[in-house]
Amino acid sequence: QVQLVESGGGLVQAGGSLRLSCTASGRPFSWYAMGWFRQAPGKERELVATIRGSPSNTVYANSVKGRFTISRDNAKKMVYLQMNSLKPEDTAVYYCAAGPDIGSSISWGSWGQGTQVTVSS
Repeated sequence: QVQLVESGGGLVQAGGSLRLSCTASGRPFSWYAMGWFRQAPGKERELVATIRGSPSNTVYANSVKGRFTISRDNAKKMVYLQMNSLKPEDTAVYYCAAGPDIGSSISWGSWGQGTQVTVSS
């Protein structure tokens, strides 16, 4: 497993931007697929975006396509989520996750503690 720590959350007005960061420690970072998930009050946790180890193929939830960008820096063991054109419905606790980059289905075994993102209307 890897240890994950998120940062970069906060309060922003609708239409604004935020960049979330996730620092990983532990095993070789490039072995892992990385993902961002979110959970709003009263709702289930949902996948926002994923990025594979190498090549860094990405997948996005339909609700964030064209607005959010996931990226990674394997040398720094960092993964980022650039969030633009934020909407009030993006308000949630955002979690960074990691799972071995093996096969088509990722088993998300490592999670960060979460960072709050609040978008005001």
